[in-house]
Amino acid sequence: MDVVVRAYNALINWLRFLAGVVVFGIFVLICVDVLLRLLGGYVGMQPWTYSVPVVEYGLLWFAMLAAPYLVRIKGHVFIEAVTQIVPPRTRWVMAKLSYTGCIVASCVFAWYSWGVLVEAIERGTLDIRAEEIPLWYLVFPMPFCFALVAVEFGRYLIGIDDMYGDRTEVRENV
Repeated sequence: MDVVVRAYNALINWLRFLAGVVVFGIFVLICVDVLLRLLGGYVGMQPWTYSVPVVEYGLLWFAMLAAPYLVRIKGHVFIEAVTQIVPPRTRWVMAKLSYTGCIVASCVFAWYSWGVLVEAIERGTLDIRAEEIPLWYLVFPMPFCFALVAVEFGRYLIGIDDMYGDRTEVRENV
């Protein structure tokens, strides 16, 4: 079991690293695109037609690849105002209901995005903008990452971690 846990943790960290690579690639692509727009006439080059769709795809990929890690480190958005004023037992029940809802939502998104992915591959659907790009490129990470998000919320549900623990501590000398 320890091997499975280590492999899973490595997968989450690898996806986090890949998300960083994607966002850095987006940064570079935008910089090159802007430079080509400013200096393209002087160097005889035009901006690439595919840069906008690639940046759009990259932003979705970045969000999807980073999502499981963000759930793990409690970096996703949630509101703690209500949980701070309710009794501990009520907070526990609210947390379990929240985790369950998040698991169900993540599984629904994973299921439907899997269907979109399979259909895009079978039909050879293209996303036609400046360039024709197969649609499955866009949706590829979605079913897998939503499934991993469901697993991360499952960790909270079974008590491995608590979404409301250690998040709001102020660390002044970090």
